[in-house]
Amino acid sequence: MPRGSKAKYSNKQKRKAEHIEKGYERRGTSRREAERRAWATVNKESGGGKKSGSGRGKKGNKSASRRGGRKMSKARAGRKGGQARKSKKSKRS
Repeated sequence: MPRGSKAKYSNKQKRKAEHIEKGYERRGTSRREAERRAWATVNKESGGGKKSGSGRGKKGNKSASRRGGRKMSKARAGRKGGQARKSKKSKRS
């Protein structure tokens, strides 16, 4: 199987990557970079593709997906209309 093949991923992982990719593209990321980030997120959350053997199942970790929304909201909280707020002190002088 060639490197980068997605044949070993479950249907759920493929759907998840597609959904994450669309979100990145909506934010202006290029298609190729969005795809790379989406699969990196899926790999981090679920541990990669399907692997043979008993006892390999692990509970998924969704922290990578959750962090992005909070990170963005904190950054935007300090801005109004895309511009930095001006302090009141600069207006008084």
